[in-house]
Amino acid sequence: MIRIVLADDEHLVRGAIAALLGLEEDLEVVAEVGRGDEVEAAVAEHGADIAVLDIEMPGATGLEVAARLKEGAPGCGVLVLTSFGRPGYLRRALDAGARGFLAKDAPVDELAGAIRKVHAGGRYIDTELAAAAMTSGDNPLTPREAEVLKAAADGLSVSDIARRIHLTEGTVRNYLSSSITKTGAGNRLGAIRKAQEMGWL
Repeated sequence: MIRIVLADDEHLVRGAIAALLGLEEDLEVVAEVGRGDEVEAAVAEHGADIAVLDIEMPGATGLEVAARLKEGAPGCGVLVLTSFGRPGYLRRALDAGARGFLAKDAPVDELAGAIRKVHAGGRYIDTELAAAAMTSGDNPLTPREAEVLKAAADGLSVSDIARRIHLTEGTVRNYLSSSITKTGAGNRLGAIRKAQEMGWL
């Protein structure tokens, strides 16, 4: 029996997925959580073989949780299930240690097959998302540029960003300017929008 922790902040979606997976003879959803920061404890408590993670969750994103599980629970395979088909997310998920990446609207038999494949040590990546990621190119933003742009997306001013991440205001402006250039945007808002669409933030 493959023991699964299911993490999604949408209660109805989580319940529906759990019910459908529960119909599979070899799969058992041993815990359902609605926050990213609850996943590690659930995995440890229930001895989960697989964590199925949404990307956008309160507490911690699915990508952050995947990285933590890679370090703290390497025996637990991670499959990211997402409604955001952004190419940058796939690359970031794989970098974080996820071995599966699937759209939420995939048929349940495809999800079940992906879980089995990841549990067996393989990888399962949605073919359309993989193709989009290959054609989109690498993320042009450095980690620092992405950090500054993410803070700007939160609505912070240059001085607030500088205080939050311990940089001078001039350095923050330089990072914002280089982000605008690299994303081909006309201004800060355009750079934020492009980076979010691509899954770079």
